[in-house]
Amino acid sequence: MTDKTDAVSPDAAETPHFHGHRERLRKRFREAGAAALADYELIELVLFRAIPRRDVKPLAKALLKRFGSFADVVAAPELRLAEIDGMSLAAITELKVVQAAAIRFGKSRIERRAVLSSWTAVIDYCRSAMAFAEREQFRVLYLDKKNALIADEVQGEGTVDHTPVYPREVVKRALELSATALILVHNHPSGDPTPSRADILMTQQIVDIARPLGVAVHDHIIVGRDGHVSFKGLGLF
Repeated sequence: MTDKTDAVSPDAAETPHFHGHRERLRKRFREAGAAALADYELIELVLFRAIPRRDVKPLAKALLKRFGSFADVVAAPELRLAEIDGMSLAAITELKVVQAAAIRFGKSRIERRAVLSSWTAVIDYCRSAMAFAEREQFRVLYLDKKNALIADEVQGEGTVDHTPVYPREVVKRALELSATALILVHNHPSGDPTPSRADILMTQQIVDIARPLGVAVHDHIIVGRDGHVSFKGLGLF
């Protein structure tokens, strides 16, 4: 005779062991906020919708092991994410939506307002947009006479340690947009934002070309995983 205490109902047998875990994690996020969750748990939350019928904790931890942090995972190139066993196109898309949302949110904080009075927001936006990229990018924020953002343009993308920059083209574009000021931004994929001699020389070339035409260069910001530097803050111009 079968002991009733050992019997398992058909519904219970079909319920995945991680079912309760998902709801508990969502509840903890709602009640305690993101700060109460580890990086792998935030990744789990992102992956839940894309992978509805599997325990995603091992996958979340595998992503962290490969890339290093929540931000690194979200910013990782799609091809590298696809190398992780279990990462479907849907799962990759969910991570890329998070990245796009972070960048869009950051940009909205500096649009239609005086950029120089929102400097922390400028840095946050530049880091979210560029700090975790695997190749160097050179970006220019074009400002009007009230230092409000007119345009945010990536002027070039290069290798892991070099991006070709054409100072005259940067200033020409400023004149086309009727911009009166610029903020130059680029990233160092190595993580170390310390400017190189080439960075300093290129910046000075842009300043020298722009100044006689009435276009000011407010700053050149370099961002990396390990932080950021400001040329103005370093007294480089």
